[in-house]
Amino acid sequence: MESGNNIIISAEDLWKIYKLGKQEVRALCGVTFSVTKNEFLAIMGPSGSGKSTIMNLLGCLDTPSKGKYYLNHKLVSSLDDNELAFIRNKEIGFVFQVFNLLSRASAFHNVELPLIYRGENKKTRKEKAERALEMVEILHRKDHRPSELSGGERQRVAIARALVNDPSILLADEPTGNLDSKTGQEILKLFNKIHSQGNTIIMVTHDPDIAKHAHRIIYIKDGMIEKEEKRGE
Repeated sequence: MESGNNIIISAEDLWKIYKLGKQEVRALCGVTFSVTKNEFLAIMGPSGSGKSTIMNLLGCLDTPSKGKYYLNHKLVSSLDDNELAFIRNKEIGFVFQVFNLLSRASAFHNVELPLIYRGENKKTRKEKAERALEMVEILHRKDHRPSELSGGERQRVAIARALVNDPSILLADEPTGNLDSKTGQEILKLFNKIHSQGNTIIMVTHDPDIAKHAHRIIYIKDGMIEKEEKRGE
């Protein structure tokens, strides 16, 4: 594993092979990269390139067929499902294209839900949930249900939920995919603000205009890293 206290993610020779009957589909073929603390990284590639597979591995939603994945210097690629669930809840905040909010719950309750799973008391939940909602500038809508919010507001609530546990990394999967371009730009500005406050962000996208907001881009093609590009901050 790479040394250095600043490295938050180290992926070493990651493979993911799916078996479909007698056929083998190689979704990832020996991917190696690292992510430093407070980095804003985009993983970019066309549909079927393997970028979603990387996202699932980094988010502890799946395990590699071969290779090692370290998160905060802990080898997570060999953990069982229960241990992975614990790491997911503690270390990782997810932002999805489709928001994944509970339709009957208020914005506040959607955001406090991860804290309920962690067994936090009511006072702590209120403080943390309201702080997260304030960070994404949606606290004034905390009592509204998702159906009463615009797409951009719903994504802000989803980002607040991802941040509420103070995760080590924020994983965003096509976070502007369901938004119009103006709202999408507002959400990207919000990611820049969150990053400036010390958060590590990994964003998966197929859109070069979205990827250019990151400070480094890893291009994936056919399950392999094609190239990397560093951008000026």
